[in-house]
Parts: sequence; structure tokens; C-alpha cells
Amino acid sequence: MRLVLPRLYVILDAALIISSERDCALSLAEAGVRLFQYRNKSAATRQYLDSSRKLAETLRPQGVSFFVNDRSDVAYLAGASGVHVGQEDLDPEQARQILGAGKFVGVSTHNLEQFERAAASSADYIALGPIFTTSSKANPDPVVGLDLLRKVRPFTDKPVVAIGGISLEVAGAVIEAGADSVAVLSGILSAGNPAERARQYIETLASAKHAAAV
Repeated sequence: MRLVLPRLYVILDAALIISSERDCALSLAEAGVRLFQYRNKSAATRQYLDSSRKLAETLRPQGVSFFVNDRSDVAYLAGASGVHVGQEDLDPEQARQILGAGKFVGVSTHNLEQFERAAASSADYIALGPIFTTSSKANPDPVVGLDLLRKVRPFTDKPVVAIGGISLEVAGAVIEAGADSVAVLSGILSAGNPAERARQYIETLASAKHAAAV
């Protein structure tokens, strides 16, 4: 069965969260966010696991999906819904061996070759980006734009998550170009009222017409 993702995918980047991670996640869930990923590039393994487990325990009763970035072992031990791996992490098949049955694996791609490889893998969804210029990474990959998103959409019926510089103003256009979901970090976490901004994204994305896979 094809995985169906909510149109908004919030990445909880520890570097951007001012309040407590738990409070931030809970307020966003109460605002309607149903898909999260936790990213903490600077944490030691034990800290990453402790934070991931607390977030999983907080979000599980809310009926949302919660992914851990990069670390399949942390995702498994934390009881997360799944893991999101990058090009330098374990591949989807290896990650799935660690996670076990009933868990999901997403994978990041940044060009056509990587996307084709991900489409042929067991990944449950494929992220593509950065779609636009982003400041959320110190050394971002080259911008791929909406043109590559439109080009790869017919290659797979797996959900495609667009990521990278997706502001509220362009979010609808990204869905119309073929994305099933848009991943947002600073566009929400850096807003004066992240919960209200999340609601605005949800409303904007709900009204966008999706370009389905061929």
C-alpha cells in the first residue's frame, strides 16, 4: 500500500528551537501538524536518544508520525515511526533491518541519479532538495528547483517530499509541481508564533492542486 503523507512535514531542528523541544512539538501538533522529523546534528548519541524518546512519547498520543534524522538505531530505541536517512547514512535496506517491521524509511536525494536509485530502493518516501536556497544547512547541496521536481515526479508513485527554502508564499506551487509533502524548518520554527505559522502552511497546502505521478 502506498504511504500517504500529510502535506506539511515539520523538521524539528534542535538548533532552531528556542523553547523546550517538547513544548514546541506539542504546540505544533495541537495546531494540526501530523508529521515530524527530529534533527540534532550536534548532540552526542545518548543525548540524541534521550531527546528522541521524549519527543516520541510526547507525540505518540497525538496520533502523529515521528521520524528521527540519520540514526536508525536511535529511531528504533526511541520508538519512533521511522528514520530519515541521507546519502552518507545507511541505505534504506540497511536502515530497515535495524528498524524492523512496521516502521518507515525516508531518504534524501539531491539530483536525478540519487532520486532514481531511491525510487528503486525499499524507501517509503523520497525527499528531494534543496528546492530553493536554504540557510538551514552549513554546506547545502546545489539548488534543484521546481524543474527537477517536475521531471522526477513520473518516475515513482512513492510520496515525494520537497525540502529547502520553502516559504509560505511558494509552498502551494511546490505541491502543484508534484510534491506530496513539503518539509519546513526555519519557515515555521523561526516565526514569531510557530503554531500559527504552521496553521497558515496547512491551509495554503490544503488548497493547492497536486500533480500526481504518472
